[in-house]
Amino acid sequence: MLTLMGGFLLLMVLGVPVAFAMAGASLLYVMTASTVPDFVVVHRMISGVDSFPLLAVPFFILAGNLMNIAGITRRIYNFAVALVGWMKGGLGHVNIVGSVIFSGMSGTAIADAAGLGTIEIKAMTDHGYPKEFSVGVTAASATLGPIIPPSLPFVIYGMMANVSIGALFIGGILPGLVMTAVMMLTVAYIAHRNGWGSDVKFSGRQLLLATIEILVVLAFPFAVWAMTLAGLSANWAALVALVILLALDWYFDFSAVMALMAPVLLIGGMTMGWFTPTEAAVAAVLWALFLGLVRYRTMTLKLLAKATFDTIETTASVLFIVASASIFAWLLTVTQTAEFLTEAILGFTTNKWVFLLLANLLMLFVGCFLDTIAAITILVPILMPIVLKLGIDPVHFGLIMTLNLMIGLLHPPLGMVLFVLARIANLSVERTTMAILPWLVPLFLSLILITYVPEITTWLPDVLK
Repeated sequence: MLTLMGGFLLLMVLGVPVAFAMAGASLLYVMTASTVPDFVVVHRMISGVDSFPLLAVPFFILAGNLMNIAGITRRIYNFAVALVGWMKGGLGHVNIVGSVIFSGMSGTAIADAAGLGTIEIKAMTDHGYPKEFSVGVTAASATLGPIIPPSLPFVIYGMMANVSIGALFIGGILPGLVMTAVMMLTVAYIAHRNGWGSDVKFSGRQLLLATIEILVVLAFPFAVWAMTLAGLSANWAALVALVILLALDWYFDFSAVMALMAPVLLIGGMTMGWFTPTEAAVAAVLWALFLGLVRYRTMTLKLLAKATFDTIETTASVLFIVASASIFAWLLTVTQTAEFLTEAILGFTTNKWVFLLLANLLMLFVGCFLDTIAAITILVPILMPIVLKLGIDPVHFGLIMTLNLMIGLLHPPLGMVLFVLARIANLSVERTTMAILPWLVPLFLSLILITYVPEITTWLPDVLK
């Protein structure tokens, strides 16, 4: 146990990347322990990535990249301006609403920050907003990416914790809306305190058109339901409704109906049994290709090739982390390290609310130093036995873990969203960090609500069982 954990911590202190630190510590333990055969390292690393749910990883990454290159981010931004740009601090609200929509397609915080952040920060600074405020609200809203389905961290957590990925996706909807409301209230407060007005002139026509687009999207599941009541099969009802929707979109040239439809199709498809969460990732890619190549015709073969190579690069790094974490997590179990840590924590407290407080503090700390995927693969084998013993819903805990690690993406030394936004805004990492700090208040408030009101997460999955 000391060799495994000591080797891992030593390599991390020396600045070795986390995947190599886990693999190196595991190899060191296997070489020094006579009870574990050498071939176990390779076997466990291969079996760790030989998983059907993990097929969702490259497809969700590709879907986010395709959305970024297809010009859909500009349409989402224009739609959000029409919907909430007329409010006080309008572009701050636009930033948040845009992230909500984009989250339903990308599944990652970094894709959100890189895609919409480029447009939003420039627009906000052009309208006279302080650059620090622009960066702060963009960073905070980017955390919605993995909370509102689909979500790449949910896929990894579901695989590691043996939890339904579909339930995690559905469970993220209400927490995402709660976070949206808290962030928009924060923007409204800052705008009132600073005396900011609206950024675009109120237009009843533009607001009506944006509202109609939302109603058109919301009408889709009701239309499917009505046609099934009339005797049509669910598959044919969905197909007819989709054809009607496409015809309306082509005729009226809606700004964001097709983008808004992405989460509806994914969640609806999983609920109706058309595809599994893994297959939903493929559906997301097909939808992105349809929008970029057919509907909007903004995607070229050159851009498509770039998105593909970017996906290959990102997927390779993610899967190497998963492979390294697989042998590391297995050795944690074999050496009874996980059991030792479980007993130590349960010896300190058996109150689930106190445990959730301690777990939040631990995950916030770990999120500052480890990549999200690596943190999930390390923490789940340690914390999940305690979660089950204390009667905490694993879906609820998955939301808590993901949100903690998303907040970690905003911090040095390894916060990827922090570095992405620093580059986009042309600010130093120090100034970017100071710009993000005030936005930890609404994020922590959301975390407290989601942690201690589990019904926010569990109600919808229970209803849709």
